[in-house]
Amino acid sequence: MTDDRRPATEFDVTADRPDSPVQVTGTDHITLVGSNAEDTVAFYRDLLGMPLVLRQPNLDDPSQTHLFFDTGDGRILTFFVSDDRQSNPNPQRTGVGAVHHLSFSVDPERFVEVREALADAGRGYNEFDRGIFHSLYTRDHNGLVVELATDKFEVPDDRRGEVLATAQRLREEDGAEYAEERHLEAALEELGIETTRHELPDAESGVGE
Repeated sequence: MTDDRRPATEFDVTADRPDSPVQVTGTDHITLVGSNAEDTVAFYRDLLGMPLVLRQPNLDDPSQTHLFFDTGDGRILTFFVSDDRQSNPNPQRTGVGAVHHLSFSVDPERFVEVREALADAGRGYNEFDRGIFHSLYTRDHNGLVVELATDKFEVPDDRRGEVLATAQRLREEDGAEYAEERHLEAALEELGIETTRHELPDAESGVGE
């Protein structure tokens, strides 16, 4: 049987809205199946600083509790938890349909403090310079990879897609394997967006590791 599916390289990268029948306006919330409330609150509220803003029964299964956390910009992360479920810190299996990782923004001026807080809490982490941003990777109490990312440049939220799509074009024109800091900086200049660069620690790229 012939596989006629188009490869990823055939799809245009653009910030323009597609002519689709549905037009979403943003991320409302993401819901994960959690373990218990105590461990979930300890990690996401007490370590990462997300306020617990709503708690109610899971409307589809009232035997579980539904916890709502504000990630910092009004976007919500929620968990279905139950007091009889134990946390499992072993790395999660990944596969089609699975969640690979969650990524949250942190203030670049507090990046070193965040790194030290993870160490003080006994959380292992990896630090990488991802070219257009800088990241720490750790795991929550259930083995889910959590990325704490910070921008190298101030990018207006309402133009982020436009900036990334422009950086993509410049990367392709440059023949580079992935988007680098110079592509992002050139994209900001081309779009006439004045910005400042944040000073962040040196780190390996982590590419291919």
